Amino acid sequence: MPLSREEREHFLAQPHVAALAVERGPDHGPLVVPIWYGYEPGGDVWIDTETESLKARRIRAAGRFSLMVDRVEPTPRYVSVAGPVSAVEPLTSDMHRAMAARYLAGPELDAYCEWFEASLGDSVRISMRPGSWFSADLGLS
Repeated sequence: MPLSREEREHFLAQPHVAALAVERGPDHGPLVVPIWYGYEPGGDVWIDTETESLKARRIRAAGRFSLMVDRVEPTPRYVSVAGPVSAVEPLTSDMHRAMAARYLAGPELDAYCEWFEASLGDSVRISMRPGSWFSADLGLS
């Protein structure tokens, strides 16, 4: 059964790990990778990635991307959203820490943020304006 707008936006706002999909080129299938993301109901979806990562390069070329999040308990449910890039901005430490705090806490959050700062290069936040939605709760009748 499809989710209402309110249900799908609430579900997407929860800290799931998303599958990001973006066109890769005429001789390849889409690039599909797991990623953390952020979303607040009624707004844009955003991801953080290294400026020159394959994800970022493919998103820049395509001008759009898709995310799909799902769960299996208490019922199988998913939300898929796709749309055009609405913004690309340099990622600050504070922005990235806020994203990571959706998924980690305490010493794990601190350790991850230290690793991120020391190990990865320049990063960006890429935002997407949701244009098309697909959703369902497969346990509802």
